[in-house]
This record gives sequence, structure tokens and C-alpha cells, in this order.
Amino acid sequence: MKLEHTAFNVADPKGVAAWYEQNLGMKVVRRNDAPPYMHFLADDSGSVLIEIYNKPPDQVPDYASMDPLIFHLAFVSTDPTADKKRLLEAGARFVDETHTDAGDHLVMVRDPWGHALQLCRRKKSMLSGS
Repeated sequence: MKLEHTAFNVADPKGVAAWYEQNLGMKVVRRNDAPPYMHFLADDSGSVLIEIYNKPPDQVPDYASMDPLIFHLAFVSTDPTADKKRLLEAGARFVDETHTDAGDHLVMVRDPWGHALQLCRRKKSMLSGS
């Protein structure tokens, strides 16, 4: 089986989708402009999807208060330092930066809604075809 998407309940799916398109290179491939405002967003390869929606509204997790290692979206970045700077200028908030013993460079930021985003430059890609 192949993974199609990962979904999460957010307070502002329209705003998150727009910000992810403008700043993370994602593209909305399907949306519903009525409640629950679900948006399916594809990465630049078109083979990885996330779904964001708002249902039920009273059960949106408090992502901003969670340790980012509990839940985060990880993106391949060829230059985490430059991407960090660009995302901070777009309203993200810096959390952490790590250079691992394995040679990876990882930057954790939070989008304007508090969702954790990890920018990953791996010494050796873990994705097939990369």
C-alpha cells in the first residue's frame, strides 16, 4: 500500500493553505470552500499530500503548546538557513536548529498558527529517487 495523505484539524484551514502555497511551495489539489473547509495540498513532487480541515472546531489541538517533536511536518530543504530566514520574514517563529552527528542540518520553526515545521537537509536522503 502507498500512503496517500496525512490529515490534521486546524483552526484556519483557508489561511494555512494560502500560507503553505505562498511559502512552502505546496499546491492545493482539492478544496471545499464550505465547512469543514478541507484542503488537500501536494508537495512540489505531487506525490505527497497533506489534508487540513476544521472539524470539529472545538477539537483543534493546541499545536502551539505542543513540543514540536510530538507533531511536525518535515520538508526537504537544500538550504535550511536561507529557508529559515525566508519563513521568519513571512511570519514563522524560530524554535531550534540542529546539526546531527550523521551530518544532517535540521531547523524547526512554527508557522503563524503555531504548527511545527522542520526543514531538513540530509547528508544522505531517506527518500527513494532523491
